[in-house]
Amino acid sequence: MKYLLVSLIFLSGVILAADRPNILFALGDNWLYDHAGANGDPMVKTPVFDRISREGMRFTRAFCPVPSCSPTRSCILTGRAAHQLAEAASLWSLWPAKLRVFTDALRDSGYRIGYSDKGWSPGNHVDHGRTENPAGPRFKSFGDFISQVDDQAPFFFWLGDTHTSLNKWPRGAHQAAGIDPAKVRVPAYLPDTPEVRADIADYLAAVQNVDTAIGAAIEELVKRGLLENTIIIQTSDNGWQMPHGLAHCYDAGTHVPLAVRWPGKVKSGAVSDAFISLTDLAPTFLDMVGVKPWPEMTGRSFVDVLQGRSDSSRDHVFIERERHANVRRGDLSYPVRGIRNERFLYLRNLRPDRWPAGDPELHFAVGPFGDVDGSVTKEVILSHRDQPEMRRFFDMNFAKRPAEELYDLATDPDQVHNLADNSQHADTKAKLSSQVDAWMHQTSDPRLDPACDAWDSYPYYGGRAKAAKQK
Repeated sequence: MKYLLVSLIFLSGVILAADRPNILFALGDNWLYDHAGANGDPMVKTPVFDRISREGMRFTRAFCPVPSCSPTRSCILTGRAAHQLAEAASLWSLWPAKLRVFTDALRDSGYRIGYSDKGWSPGNHVDHGRTENPAGPRFKSFGDFISQVDDQAPFFFWLGDTHTSLNKWPRGAHQAAGIDPAKVRVPAYLPDTPEVRADIADYLAAVQNVDTAIGAAIEELVKRGLLENTIIIQTSDNGWQMPHGLAHCYDAGTHVPLAVRWPGKVKSGAVSDAFISLTDLAPTFLDMVGVKPWPEMTGRSFVDVLQGRSDSSRDHVFIERERHANVRRGDLSYPVRGIRNERFLYLRNLRPDRWPAGDPELHFAVGPFGDVDGSVTKEVILSHRDQPEMRRFFDMNFAKRPAEELYDLATDPDQVHNLADNSQHADTKAKLSSQVDAWMHQTSDPRLDPACDAWDSYPYYGGRAKAAKQK
């Protein structure tokens, strides 16, 4: 009699769970929501993401909690707000061994765990009490992992593709990919020049490479007859690596693609406008396999949304950041707390006296204004910053910012017109500010103490820029 969907067999203290689903978690690197065919971009070809969307649920309002690689991955692994994670809230940090991660819980319940490419990274986990990456043991590829999996044990695999990192954007890649720079969309925060258009087109070519790599993993599932018992989740750790994007709390740095294919559980072709934070992934993964999420998790399972139930409380997400790279004298962070809802983005810059994109001169890592990674587009703006038509792009992306920012998405989708001092929006700003205050109190944010700058003193494990070594 099949009266249970989940059949657990206990043998020698180990749970064998033949009926529980496998999970393939495909986490892209620096891939913005806008740039997927299913999300409306006509220039980029993402047939795999489009297929997962078509055969599962696509989310229009998924956001990373921190516009930075390892901090978002810390939140994904723990299901907790970044400011609760001490050093792990910053890029190139150490991993506090005391932090619980969902991958360990899945393994304890009988799952085989593994990852390839980029797991929890960049950072240092080996010197602080953890013998393997928090994402699990590393494998050369998904194919290598799946060939070693016991057929009787379900698996969770973290596929951390990095094709959208800037070092994977060879100049001119758009030509072989068939992407016409003249037809790409240039957002309002970037100058519309031939060089910038070509840079965007090269990035789109890298997005297509990510999609292809995930397609290869899915073919491995098909070949082994595992596709229909495998949940596939495809998303990205933060937005694109352009000015206004990575390391910055605007949508360009935080709005990410998300699609979930769960055969028999998720209706094909479903689209959800619910606000999802990637912090919600850990409790969702546990919920999917019948493991109870932990009480310290601030993220919430969205299995109910996947199964078609509405949740009116999912009308916003909180966004934050601490230190990205070591790019300010004294290794200073640039702390931000904010909230994004359907209509508005509100940001509170807690140290507005500091340069948001890093000091104008090279301090230690990356280069001048080092919280914006090097790119053709960055070079175009900085090399022409004194020209009147370029000055406003420099100010948008590199200049110091006020203590508060407020953007109306209905009239300003690219978030370039700050309305924080506009009296017509005073009530909106006050309401959003109050919500941020309440969240900070509920989650015991150390930044409630105005004097707190703990993240400035945490070790930075990233390398020194070559130019800095020569000084």
